[in-house]
Amino acid sequence: METKIFAKDQLDDAVDLLAKGELVAFPTETVYGLGAIATNEKSVKGVYAAKGRPSDNPLIVTVSDEEMMRRYAKEVPERAEKLIKYFWPGPLTILLFVKPGSLPDAVTGGLDTVAFRCPDDELTHNLISKLGYPIVGPSANTSTKPSPTTAQHVYHDLKGKIAGIIDGGPTRVGLESTIIDLSVKTPIVLRPGEITPEELSEVLGEKVLINTGKVSDKEIPKAPGMKYRHYAPSAPVVVVDDVNDFSKVDFNENIGVMALKDQLAKIDLPDENKFNLGNDLVDADHNLFGGLRYFDDKDNIKQIYVQGFYDGEESLAYMNRLNKAAAGHHFNK
Repeated sequence: METKIFAKDQLDDAVDLLAKGELVAFPTETVYGLGAIATNEKSVKGVYAAKGRPSDNPLIVTVSDEEMMRRYAKEVPERAEKLIKYFWPGPLTILLFVKPGSLPDAVTGGLDTVAFRCPDDELTHNLISKLGYPIVGPSANTSTKPSPTTAQHVYHDLKGKIAGIIDGGPTRVGLESTIIDLSVKTPIVLRPGEITPEELSEVLGEKVLINTGKVSDKEIPKAPGMKYRHYAPSAPVVVVDDVNDFSKVDFNENIGVMALKDQLAKIDLPDENKFNLGNDLVDADHNLFGGLRYFDDKDNIKQIYVQGFYDGEESLAYMNRLNKAAAGHHFNK
C-alpha cells in the first residue's frame, strides 16, 4: 500500500479516503492520531492491525464538537458540560457512558463507556466536520513505541500500512491528552496530560482523584495507556531522579542522555549522544517523545538516561510517560 502525505490544502483527499474505509493519520495539538470512521467496525479493526495494538485496549473517539459527541453519549452530565465549555477544543478527553449500540465493541472494548476528545487543531476539526462522522484517534505509531509528534514519525512507523498522513507540522504539546473519567461518583484522572487534576477540580468545584492502580491481565482498561507497555524505544531507558547522579554514570559511546540544556553542558559525551529537552519542564513535555525516537534510530545506543522531574502536578504527565518508557527503572548507584 502506498502511504500518501497530504498538505493542508489536500484535506478533501484525506476525507475521501476515510469515507472509503481507509486509515489516515491526522495532527492534533498533542500527538498525531490514527483515524478511521468510528462507526465502521472493519476500519476500526484495521487500526488495531496497523498499530499492532492489543484488541482489548479501547479507542478514543475524536469529534468535531459537543453536538457530534451527543450522538453517541448516553448522557452528558452537568460536570461534563462544565469541562467542555472551559477546555474544548483542547487536550482533554472525557469518559462517559456510551449510547447502547451506537459504536462497535472494537471501539469500546465491550465496555459501557467511551472516551471523547475534541482536539484544538483546525485541520482535524475541518477533517471531521467534512467527513460528518467521528473518528477513532489512538496515537499514530507502532504499539509500544514513542508517540509521534511529526508526520515524519508517523511515516517511519506506518509507511505501507495506512493510506495517508495529513502533515500539520510539529505538534504543540507533545504528550497525549488528559483523560478524566466522569462515569464514576468522584471524577478521576485516568491518564495525566497538560491539563492537571487541580485545574479540573477548580472548574468542577469538586475533588478530582488521580488513578494510581494497575489494570490486571484479565481486565479491560477503561482508557488507553492504563495497561500495556508504552512509549519505549529499542534501547532500555533509565530515569535519573537527581541530576547530580549524572556524574555517577559510566558514560561511553553506547550511552544516550536526554536532559535540559544546562545539564547536558556538564556531560562529557559527543553531541550525537545527547538530546536537548529544552530549558524547562514545558519544553521537556514537548520534546520527550522526539528524544526517545531520536535514540531509537541510533544502532550504537544501548542505554538511554533521561532526566526526571518532580514538580507536583505539573510534572505528572511527563513522569507518567517516562516511567512507562523506562518500565519503572530508575538510576540508583
